[in-house]
Amino acid sequence: ALAQAMAEEFRRDLRADGLAPADLEMRVTRASERLIDAPAAVILCCSTTDMDAYPDTRRQEAERVMALQSVSLAGGQLLLAAHAHGLGACWMCGPLFAPLAVRTALKLPQDWEPQALILIGWPEVLPEPSIRRPQEDVTLWR
Repeated sequence: ALAQAMAEEFRRDLRADGLAPADLEMRVTRASERLIDAPAAVILCCSTTDMDAYPDTRRQEAERVMALQSVSLAGGQLLLAAHAHGLGACWMCGPLFAPLAVRTALKLPQDWEPQALILIGWPEVLPEPSIRRPQEDVTLWR
């Protein structure tokens, strides 16, 4: 149900982008198969229901960003835990583009905002570690 709901949203968006029908279907099929073939899928959601309420927009937005950062950190920890157990995991942002479809397909509470999808399974191959940019290229020391 989740793959189908997200595929419908993805297809609609790609059609609006003017993608050729064959390319559109190839991309939708590939995305759907990833989800369907994954042994486990975790949807990360954010809810601001229990967050502090502020009378001003600045602090209320900071509270929302803090909630989103917390969800992201939890997802990062899940990726690290999967790796530590020899599992492969992939973070996907599709739920950000189809939150209502995700919420409806999974019957999530109305206040849960889908943020990410993490697919988890046993990797067929272990890829070589990627080459990282040197620390001095991505760090600013003052």
